[in-house]
Amino acid sequence: MSDHLRPHDAALERLRALHPLRIDLSLDRMLRLCSALGNPQDHLPPVIHVAGTNGKGSTVATLRAIAEAAGLKVHVFTSPHLVRFVERIRLAGELISEEHLARVLERVEAANGGLPITFFEITAAAALAAFAEVPADLCIIEVGLGGVLDATNVVSKPAVCVITPVDMDHREFLGDTIAQIAAEKAGILKPGVPAIIARQNDEAMAVIERIAAKTRSPLTVLGQQADGWRDQDRLLVQTETALHDLPLPSLYGAHQIDNAALAVLAILTLNDVRITEAALAKGVSSIIWPARFQRLTTGPLAERAAKAGSDLWLDGGHNPHAARALATALGELQARDGRPLVLICGMLGNKDAAGFFEAFAALKPKIFTVGFDADAAASPQTLAQVATDAGLSAKACTDVHQALGLALSDGSPRVMICGSLYLAGEVLGLDASTWPN
Repeated sequence: MSDHLRPHDAALERLRALHPLRIDLSLDRMLRLCSALGNPQDHLPPVIHVAGTNGKGSTVATLRAIAEAAGLKVHVFTSPHLVRFVERIRLAGELISEEHLARVLERVEAANGGLPITFFEITAAAALAAFAEVPADLCIIEVGLGGVLDATNVVSKPAVCVITPVDMDHREFLGDTIAQIAAEKAGILKPGVPAIIARQNDEAMAVIERIAAKTRSPLTVLGQQADGWRDQDRLLVQTETALHDLPLPSLYGAHQIDNAALAVLAILTLNDVRITEAALAKGVSSIIWPARFQRLTTGPLAERAAKAGSDLWLDGGHNPHAARALATALGELQARDGRPLVLICGMLGNKDAAGFFEAFAALKPKIFTVGFDADAAASPQTLAQVATDAGLSAKACTDVHQALGLALSDGSPRVMICGSLYLAGEVLGLDASTWPN
């Protein structure tokens, strides 16, 4: 890929060196830096703050699609990026330019004054600074990790808080139990601010309800005060006052029904007259979110698959909860056409690979494991052994190119590249036609 030299790269490399830890959850450094920048978090358009374990990105993408369908100018902060750093910051509907990002990073770096700061904190501060300077109608901010001490939690007065499904992930930072992780996620709840909550298991819900009671946050819980479900080829979203009859979301999978319903409920909470039924319908039917059950139709890998009569898919889900949703969606496709399934899988070494592979036991896919360019990536050999121990047929490969060749050598399977957003980013980065924009 030829775009690795960008105007802001030097600044990013300097910033990486300011703090030895990639993740060090604390708000003190972020509050200090924001103060030095004039507290941009207090000068934003209405904010929808989104936390959770799975579905955050899809929910954010749906919120943006609906808002833009209504004609709103929308700021968006997400992480991580897949191919280019600018994907993290969307200003009034457009990705921030490389030059604009370089200028903002230089200003944030100067304000920080060389003091310890994590890479994510610097980037979050840069996003907030950029958002405060560009007029917009709405700001959608995705939590990076956890909630209580996440850098984005400096936003003290969001318009709406959203918590997507909570499950086990990032145990080394958030805790070893669902209750501990739910407490971290619920840390974004603010006094009196309405909160829209996805379906949760009982343990997580009990924690969220307890914290919401302390913050006096009015809760709307999917499946309780409101609901969303599929009815043939329609998405129905029921609130306390209306039934919204909408197209199915453009993102594939049964789990996307809940994600779309959650986004609809959240954006309706704004009580913005521009969010019409037509905007809801146009939005949910036009969501774009790369590496989430994405069908690859361009780029070198997709071309190889098409020549072999196969379809190629990409998904960045990396924990057992995400794997179960992915397996359910793949099972639906397999039931339609009976095409055999092959997984090309790469994962970080700190993820629950056994739980990930167990989700696919009933589908009995062939698995080819690969590495990718990340220090913490699990070795293909280790992953293959874990998959084998889960009762699946697995083979370690040198890279995704070899794995795809082996996958396509036996019939015309459905091929899913999965297990990590890092791996997904490498795949999308192979050709400019697949770069997220």
